Amino acid sequence: MAKISSIADLKKFQEDYKAKQATKKEKIVVNVSLATCSIASGGKTVLAAMQDEAAKLGISNVEFVKSGCMTYCHSEPTVVVTLPGKESVCFGNLDETGARELVQKYLKNGEVAGTVIPVNYVRVEL
Repeated sequence: MAKISSIADLKKFQEDYKAKQATKKEKIVVNVSLATCSIASGGKTVLAAMQDEAAKLGISNVEFVKSGCMTYCHSEPTVVVTLPGKESVCFGNLDETGARELVQKYLKNGEVAGTVIPVNYVRVEL
């Protein structure tokens, strides 16, 4: 991050931040847990399958985010999806087939598919 040393720098940072946030609202954000338990349960396979399926279906407004522990060890691998203008939905117990189905149904058509886990936290973005 650039050093902010004047009011002009601060205003420029604020404008850039607002522009970045505006473009994020257009994107589908897919947050894949890749903590140790998720990796051991196939989290990397799930991420790769989702990225591949999104590319095959031509869904280009997806931002894939890798995160650490989501506290759902009992349901790993877990993925939190935020569609533009909608609340986040957490999916668990995914495998490659389930990940592809999630992209085909939820990312493409907004149809809930798979095991939904109630989200009990708020994600803070900087």
